[in-house]
Amino acid sequence: MSLTGADCQTCGACCAYSSDWPRFTMESDDALTKIPLHLIAEDLSGMSCEGQRCLALDGQIGVATSCTIYDVRPHVCRECQPNDEECLTARWAYGLGRVSV
Repeated sequence: MSLTGADCQTCGACCAYSSDWPRFTMESDDALTKIPLHLIAEDLSGMSCEGQRCLALDGQIGVATSCTIYDVRPHVCRECQPNDEECLTARWAYGLGRVSV
């Protein structure tokens, strides 16, 4: 059964779990130029975070969230899928259960 983006838009835990997750790994130089500079970490290794939370994340975890740069988000962000290991690790850290299917 497929999941919709609505599940992620009420969660956001993966974007606030660890400042180590939003790291650039496979992005081309062209892709990186599309991300606003103020959202990139000073060492250029990935997304800038406040504590563990990515600065591109808008909203309240577990209630309603969105990525302010969704169309140009890094590869690591695109790879996290509902109910995969990374998703569940982040959701459990915030006291959230599995994504409903």
